[in-house]
Amino acid sequence: MSIAKTIEISASSEKGFEDAIKQGVAKAAESLENITGAWIMDQSVKVKKGKIVAYGVRMKLTFILK
Repeated sequence: MSIAKTIEISASSEKGFEDAIKQGVAKAAESLENITGAWIMDQSVKVKKGKIVAYGVRMKLTFILK
């Protein structure tokens, strides 16, 4: 039997949503083991002078506890 836990994290990138997701998962993986999935709950952009300057995501990560 496995027990899973879910946490919520936020990540951002100047390149795009996909990069923000990758950066968020990679950073979480530095301190968490056994990440099995991510659910993207929300996406947003930061706009400055009419141009997008940052892409943000809020996601839930699931990982298996040992």
